[in-house]
Amino acid sequence: MNAMVAGREASPKDAAATQRLMRYWAEGEGAAKIQWGVSGDFDRCVVELGKYVSPGVVKGLCSNLHQRATGARPGHAPGEEAARQAKGGH
Repeated sequence: MNAMVAGREASPKDAAATQRLMRYWAEGEGAAKIQWGVSGDFDRCVVELGKYVSPGVVKGLCSNLHQRATGARPGHAPGEEAARQAKGGH
């Protein structure tokens, strides 16, 4: 199945634009705003990206960006795991 953009099949140009945005938010200037790996990063992502994407997709997008930026899903990055263990969590 091919990806869809605005009700039509995504073009290579659409895919390139999507990757550019993903890099911006996971690794570039957007990542500096979110501060991946610092407590509250997922919530900051939801607030920042919520300005641009619908409420129905923002949390999934932020989860994907979190994994791209930290190597783990929200709540499971190495620093988050260590913080949870220090608090006696599982």
